[in-house]
Amino acid sequence: MTGYLAANRANWDERAELHASRTGTGYGVMRYVQDPALLSDVVRFDRERLGDIAGQRTVHLQCHIGTDTLSLARLGARVTGLDFSPTAVAEARRLVGETGDAVDFVESDVLHALTALEPGSFDLVYTGIGAIGWLPSVRQWAEVVAGLLAPGGRLFIREGHPILWTVDEEQTDDLHLRYPYFEHDEPLVFDGSSSYVPTDRPLRATRTYEWNRGLGEIVTAVLDAGLVLTGLTEHDSVPWEALPGQMVERPDGEYALDARAGVMPLSFTLQAVRPR
Repeated sequence: MTGYLAANRANWDERAELHASRTGTGYGVMRYVQDPALLSDVVRFDRERLGDIAGQRTVHLQCHIGTDTLSLARLGARVTGLDFSPTAVAEARRLVGETGDAVDFVESDVLHALTALEPGSFDLVYTGIGAIGWLPSVRQWAEVVAGLLAPGGRLFIREGHPILWTVDEEQTDDLHLRYPYFEHDEPLVFDGSSSYVPTDRPLRATRTYEWNRGLGEIVTAVLDAGLVLTGLTEHDSVPWEALPGQMVERPDGEYALDARAGVMPLSFTLQAVRPR
């Protein structure tokens, strides 16, 4: 295992434990136990774009503790979640054991998903917010996605916009570009003890390694993997307070820029299909 992967896995193992807290912090997972119709904010935001997925064999890559994954199952999909964190997979299984949702979970690094899952067998490959920035190569990711899809199958990804990842979140007086927009060989190294949701304690495994890449690079990787682009929508919001002190929360749980409203996209939804 490479050093970056081990460090990131340790960080996400710890996040998974904290995010799955039953105390009301983290992801507030008991809401899914108490309300069998509840959908995660992320899945609900894109429900119209997802369309009817009932009966579709679906894999959720980098699924974390499974709240988006079980939400897809609640829309009728036959879902498998995949994550590289054994703690996340254990917490996801624990959660669906309590909710009763029919979801399978597999432990694997996403770039090795073709050995952990049956290639060419999925109608839908789904990836949510904050996933591909942990991977060193978007081209490798796109090749894995294409390999998992059955002919006619669809990729659906909503992700933080690459321009958002360039902004220095520690400077709260205005928007300041700091980090690379285009894909880079060496990872960005971060060291922080907080997560993006409230937790019962600070993180101890604090060092992480991350990559950015431009929207054009993402689209090109998808096209070069043999998929056909069918949709690309940029949004002015994200489902967490990505830039503290500069955002306002909307009624749907999304966060948008306040004083600088509309000056840049904050997330995007991309869809593509594997030709029949």
